[in-house]
Amino acid sequence: MKSDQVIVSFRGVRKTYDGETLVVKSLDLDIYQGEFLTLLGPSGSGKTTCLMMLAGFEFPTGGEIRLDGQLLNTVPPHKRNIGMVFQNYALFPHMTVAQNVAYPLTVRKMDGAERADRVAEALKMVRMESFAKRYPSQLSGGQQQRIALARALVFSPRLVLMDEPLGALDKQLREHMQYELKALHEKLGVTFVYVTHDQGEALTMSDRVAVFDKGIVQQLDTVDRLYETPCNEFVANFIGDSNRLQGTISDVDGEFCRLRLRDGTHVTGRNVANARAGAPAVACIRPERLRLVSHAGARQSGNALASEVRGLIYFGDHVRMRCAVPEQDECFVKVPLGTEALDAFVPGAPVALEFAAEHLRVFA
Repeated sequence: MKSDQVIVSFRGVRKTYDGETLVVKSLDLDIYQGEFLTLLGPSGSGKTTCLMMLAGFEFPTGGEIRLDGQLLNTVPPHKRNIGMVFQNYALFPHMTVAQNVAYPLTVRKMDGAERADRVAEALKMVRMESFAKRYPSQLSGGQQQRIALARALVFSPRLVLMDEPLGALDKQLREHMQYELKALHEKLGVTFVYVTHDQGEALTMSDRVAVFDKGIVQQLDTVDRLYETPCNEFVANFIGDSNRLQGTISDVDGEFCRLRLRDGTHVTGRNVANARAGAPAVACIRPERLRLVSHAGARQSGNALASEVRGLIYFGDHVRMRCAVPEQDECFVKVPLGTEALDAFVPGAPVALEFAAEHLRVFA
């Protein structure tokens, strides 16, 4: 259960490896006790470097990192009381499952009886108690990942860090493990900090997500706000699917503005960046926020884009309709299966895409 207590604090943290290029640029970030925070971003965005600095495998070039108020900048990893789970599991092949899980307790010189109790409890936590005498080579990838997680939790750390821990698993197992991790987090109440480039993973598990790009947190928010109200074009396009419309802002009315598209069509959207009239802009809207209507039935007023059906992509519970919009990139419309009107929209048919102004986010 997330609390209002800050457990980790980054203040003005910078990191460079070559003395010139900043991989992390002046990071300010608070992590709360008991939350599941995901650091999300493309390769090279700085998310893993932040995790490695928190773990103690890298040291910041500037700024401060604190855990429970203690300055961590020069504290070695084994003295931080932080659990760590890696993508490659990092299990010792010559040790049994029980010995692997016991390792953090052994180096902490915990006595044998308590150590055995802790190991049994940790294995039960990840439903692997019957595998204690096996070796890592006798386990599947998902089983190895559970053992790595038990090892990270066995010494009751203040914080558990995970670096792409599900990346090596197949899609179905990865999705199953996402739900297991989330349930385990809710049960234990330990603070999880998770690194991934998989947006679906981030949205499924997290309380909050920090979206990284070029060493900067572009947006830090709850998953619903991140998806529904992205603060800039990068976040809108990186989180979920988004359709882009390019044009020029023709006039501004409070929180909203009118965007003149390249073919002369005007649409109204939310003026996210408080841009002024005359500014070039890109607007983004989610595929599920577009409504298909026949060209003849399109409204004369309000937001409507004239387009042409290009094709359908089947997704199981819905289809994505590819639509050509004059002088814009292709638009995708999410249409639930069983929609009666779907049969009428064949490739080449003219259609109108209607949407509400509050769902179109305009970024200057």
